[in-house]
Amino acid sequence: MTPSSTPAPITVAHGDGIGPEIMEATLSVLQAAGAALDIETITIGESVYQAGNPAGVTAGALESIRRTGVFLKAPITTPQGGGFKSLNVTVRKTFGLYANVRPCVAYAPFVATKHAGMDVVIVRENEEDLYAGIEHRQTDEVVQCLKLISRQGCERVIRYAFEYATAYGRTKVTAFTKDNIMKMTDGLFHRVFDEVAADYRDIQAEHWIVDIGAAKLADTPEAFDVVVLPNLYGDILSDVAAQIAGSVGLAGSSNIGGRVAMFEAIHGSAPRRAGQDVANPSGLLLAAVQMLVHIGQADIASRVHNAWLRTIEDGIHTYDIYEPDTSTSKVGTTAFAASVIDRLGQEPTRLPATLYARHRPISVKLASRPAAAKTQLGVDVFVHSPDATPDELAAKLAPVAAPLHLDMISNRGQKVWPGGAPETLLTDHWRCRFLDPRGNTTAAEVVALQARMVEHGIEPIKTEGLYAFDGEPAFTRGQGQ
Repeated sequence: MTPSSTPAPITVAHGDGIGPEIMEATLSVLQAAGAALDIETITIGESVYQAGNPAGVTAGALESIRRTGVFLKAPITTPQGGGFKSLNVTVRKTFGLYANVRPCVAYAPFVATKHAGMDVVIVRENEEDLYAGIEHRQTDEVVQCLKLISRQGCERVIRYAFEYATAYGRTKVTAFTKDNIMKMTDGLFHRVFDEVAADYRDIQAEHWIVDIGAAKLADTPEAFDVVVLPNLYGDILSDVAAQIAGSVGLAGSSNIGGRVAMFEAIHGSAPRRAGQDVANPSGLLLAAVQMLVHIGQADIASRVHNAWLRTIEDGIHTYDIYEPDTSTSKVGTTAFAASVIDRLGQEPTRLPATLYARHRPISVKLASRPAAAKTQLGVDVFVHSPDATPDELAAKLAPVAAPLHLDMISNRGQKVWPGGAPETLLTDHWRCRFLDPRGNTTAAEVVALQARMVEHGIEPIKTEGLYAFDGEPAFTRGQGQ
């Protein structure tokens, strides 16, 4: 078939385990469908790790991705043991792939599911949150992981979710957060969601607390359309949504940035299945369909997707979704791809056919905001003190506080002085809050405070400034306060 457009440059990695088999199957379908692709092939994953590169990807491979702007990636194997970085995280952060998009669709009655009407798109923030990976062991008993949420990060992914809904004819966008507890980090995500939603009056917007929202998603997924979430919740719930739709093995995803996009199946490399010609290439093939839409070959995307739907509808299934009551033939990787190729030009008769409209590329522009006036009201100093009681620690701290004053002490976020409860479990990690009666602490005063603490045998391990922005205090007190 004659390609429908000028060949689009893309970077392809065949990956590890079952990766090479499902990539060959996927590319054979794309070629037969007439996709116009100019392919650069790179090597990533296990062999690169074993050659001594802890990121699993070379500078030359990253340059290829930067040059083409489109990366179709098969699953890779990360060697066991410490010291190896996540290749996905490396690529996402290197190229600013801020939105992970996962359509989760049920294909009843041809693929087993309890939710025949499910058609949900999960849009997950992809770069920040707890996945910044900033962790420290601070005492014998306590470690921390920093949850970093930025206004820009929230706005980019939320606005992308609304733009996606607009482009694909979706009618509702739902945000999940836990801002009843994490009032500042998740609270920022919720607040930005409400601000952005005001710009899309034709799209219904709603918010759920993530625990009850997750329960509702698992029980009644047809109540949702597009769901946008911070990184950790999105990672968990996108897999849950894919599985309850029918199979993680059928799910593809896209990772979208301003200049680069990566497309991949969401399952792993399954090395135990490698070389057996049994793996299901559907996840990678559907990721490639998203890629075709992204590069402007929507007609080929529709052609491939409809042929795939017809194959599923005809009961030609790989082992992972084969069911004697609904399947007609159990096939391997190569035969499944051949079956899809045989059905190019056909549409499903019972499942909804797909037509990817030629729409404008989804672009996101962030709103500009004036900087707020910032004032420091005090400081939280975290200290390592394994033996002291709250009263003993307060007695040592109060004399060194001036010109600040000791306001309270907490342990694991629970206030223990003044007026703590005797039942509270205490560790060797204390947060000591100092407030400035003048309302304008200087950095020099904070440094001097820590120096006096050290002179009195108190070990600071971390500080957090307590600020007001435009006169509004910008910190929480914690529990029991």
